[in-house]
This record gives sequence, structure tokens and C-alpha cells, in this order.
Amino acid sequence: MQNAGVRPAGYSYLIERYALHAMPVSHASWVSPTGGFRITRQDGRAEAFYPLVYWPGDSPGDHLEFALKYDGVELGVLAELFDRMPDAELTAWIAPRSTSKYARRIWFLYEFLTGRLLPIPDLTRINYVDVLEPEQYFVDGSPRRIVRQRVMDNLLGPVGFCPTVRKTEALAAMTAIDIRKRCEDLVAEYPADLLRRAMDYLYTKETKSSFQIENITPSATRAERFVALLASAERRDFCEKRSLLEVQNQIVDPRFQETDYRKNQNYVGQSVRYQKQIVHYVSPRPEDLPGLMAGLIECHSRLKTSGVPAVVHAAVVSYGFVFLHPFADGNGRIHRFLIHNILSLRGQVPEKVMFPVSAAMLRRPSVYDRSLEVFSKPLLERIEYSLDEIGQLTVKGDTGRFYRTLDLTSQAEALYGFIQMTLEEDLVEELDFLSSYDRTKRAIQAIVDMPDAKIDLFVHLCLQNQGRLSHAKREDFFSFLSDEELNRMEAAVRDGYSSR
Repeated sequence: MQNAGVRPAGYSYLIERYALHAMPVSHASWVSPTGGFRITRQDGRAEAFYPLVYWPGDSPGDHLEFALKYDGVELGVLAELFDRMPDAELTAWIAPRSTSKYARRIWFLYEFLTGRLLPIPDLTRINYVDVLEPEQYFVDGSPRRIVRQRVMDNLLGPVGFCPTVRKTEALAAMTAIDIRKRCEDLVAEYPADLLRRAMDYLYTKETKSSFQIENITPSATRAERFVALLASAERRDFCEKRSLLEVQNQIVDPRFQETDYRKNQNYVGQSVRYQKQIVHYVSPRPEDLPGLMAGLIECHSRLKTSGVPAVVHAAVVSYGFVFLHPFADGNGRIHRFLIHNILSLRGQVPEKVMFPVSAAMLRRPSVYDRSLEVFSKPLLERIEYSLDEIGQLTVKGDTGRFYRTLDLTSQAEALYGFIQMTLEEDLVEELDFLSSYDRTKRAIQAIVDMPDAKIDLFVHLCLQNQGRLSHAKREDFFSFLSDEELNRMEAAVRDGYSSR
């Protein structure tokens, strides 16, 4: 509960004044008549209280300037605000101060987000300023020069899909890590043949994990197609419409293959009983998809040469894709495939190596769910929809702005965490397991020269039973072993895996 006399400022003021339904802001401000500056942080969001001297004034323009200065750039709030705030009121505030950097940014963002021009003459003979502060945001390192307001448009995407990613402390630390070098140093410790065998397994593991996240058990044929798709991720750019359709056609049941983006409204839900659904996520309206997907693809094209870290790039495109949900089926698997594709294209993965990101997501489902819900939950509170008796969902009103202006900071942080887990756990575990297996196999062969299939089975059964073969399994599969041979082979398994 706010103290008496505390007033909203910046975005908090504008949201309250214009009754905006925008997504939650990352930084909310208040001005207090007593006390000094203080700030609280929770779940990636900040609430700041400023002393009275910071009160910006009583006009919406004053609070717009305060917002850009202290709260950052919230494109979703601005997009809705500019549709509610009278153009004349905004023009009257900008015109007398049109050369100031904050007025120029507001002016540019108005025309960028709305497509409408304010009756203000073009500026001349003044230095250019960045739209986003590079110290606070990941930005396009090859910005577009906008002569009218004398600004450098360093936004990550076009108006059709323009996400933002803030430079949080966590992301600053994560982006300082050289992922490729860390991976190269790791795999250099193992023989090439061992690495090849580990990758064969991890491609299969990644495939099973990606399907399992969605509680799907693929047929052998579909699994093989997905493995082949993962193997091709390093050879071409799949983030364009024709290729995305090709991927979708490869990974879904042939009856659900698409020839274009979906034409029907879809959503993510859960059946709790007959004719009763719990809706977890509502996708964009089909009529909004062409513009949104064109924007996503252009955003990807910009990011390839933007200087933005590869993991941030992969997070923006892959999570952007799954939030747009352009197909009736396969969106989640394509979302995770795009992570592999972009990391490979950007040279973050050494040749013949892959990061089993889906396996990491599957092992930490609450973290993965959180990375999705940080957008989906507040979105659901702001969208009006109806659901009929056969589960058909209808969205009411224009909702496109919610999907065009995503803050994907939390998703970038989550993806870095999953990649770190794959390097430190999944990849290391598989390489160590194979090293232990090779050592154990040689020891067993020195005792009894058995076929490889028999050795595989013996090791597998012993590991399932704390390093010993059960009496029943011995009778079923290894009755030909003497007691001495059995004891020595069991000891070989325990010794071979003792360091794991």
C-alpha cells in the first residue's frame, strides 16, 4: 500500500491517467513527499520512489519525458498511449522543445509506432541521438539514420515486430562468457571418436526431449526426421517463411502439415472435463500473423549483423516465434529448433557439436515454464475472448500491439541459463559416461571376450542395480558366467563408473 501523498510518475502516471491495458512495465516510478530515493526489485521488475524534487510536472508530456529518462522505453505502453492521447496535445508539448533528445525520441517513437506524422517541421543542423540508450539496451549496431528527428533508429526490429532486451546485471555477466571457447576447451579433453559418439546420442536425446516437453511420443520415423533436421541446423538459415513451412511439414503428422500461416484462432489450453477448458495462452489473431511474422523475419535479418550477442538473438527469434504461434501444430518444437539454428549460424557452436537445450529445459520445467509465463500470464489478463461449447476461441478487439512490442529480457536470461546447463551438465555427463564405458568395456573384455551387445547389456543392468547383476537377470542373460567371472566383471563396472 502506498504512503499518503505518494503520486505516480512516468509510466505509472500515464497508465493511470489514460486507463491503459498495456503489459506490466519493468520499471515503475512514484514521487513521495517525504524521504529519499529508494527502490525495490522483484521478479525482474523494479518499483522506484523519488523525492518530491523529481516531480516532472502535471502534463502528460512531462511524464513521457520522465518515463524515457527514468523508466526506460516501454514500446507497448507507448503504442497504446499514442492511440489514446490527442495528437494536438502531444504536438503542443513536443514542438517548443523539439531539439531536446527526449522530445525527439518521443516524436520519432510516435511516428514509428502509429505510422502518422505530427505537424512538426523536420529538424536540421543538430547532432543525432540514439533512440535506445546502448548502455541500457541491446541495440542494432548498424542503426538507420532518421533525418526528420535527427535520431539513429537502433531498435532491434521493424514496427511489425519490435522487441526489446534490457541489459540487466544478469545478462551483462552472461554475455561476458565466451560460449564457443568454453565448449571448445571442454571437448578438447576428449578423443574425436568419443565426441562423435556423444553427439550421436545427444541428437537423439534432444529430439526426445523436445517432443517430451509437449508430452508427445513420436514415431520412429518422425524422430529420425527431427534428428536429421537438427543435424542440418548448422548448414542454412531456416528463419524465413518457406523454410519454416518446410520444417513444420517435417516434424508434424502429415495430416497437420501447413501450406501457409494458420487461418484459424488457436490457443494453448488444458481440458479439465468434457467441454471445459483452462486457457493458458491466447495466440495472435490470424489476420495479424502475416505482418507479425514478416516483422519477426526482418528482425532476425537485422540481428544477424547487429552485433547483438548470439544467445540474445536466438532468444528474441525463438521465443518471438513461439509467442506468435503461426501454425496449428509444431510451434514449440520449431521454437526450440530455431535456437540450434541461430546459435550455429552465429558460430557459437563448434562444428559437429550441438547443445541439448531441450534436455536442459525438460530437466528444469519450472524455469522453462516461467520463461513462457512471464509473457503469457499478464497477456491473458489483458485479452478479452470467448470460448464456445466445442472449444473454439474468439478474440475480441485489436490485440496485435501486445505481440509486436515484446520485452524479451527474461527469455534471454533463461536461455543463457539453459545453455550453461548443457555445457556444464548434459555435455560433460555424456562424455564422461562414454569415457567410463570405454574403460569398463576394456576391463570386461580382459575377463571374458563377449560380444559388444552382451557387454552393453551387462553394464546397463549393473548400473540399474547399484553395480551388481541381479540373480534373475543373471539367469535370464548371463548364466554362462562363472561366479568368479561375474564378481570380477561387476567390480569392473563399479570401478569404471566410480568417478561419476
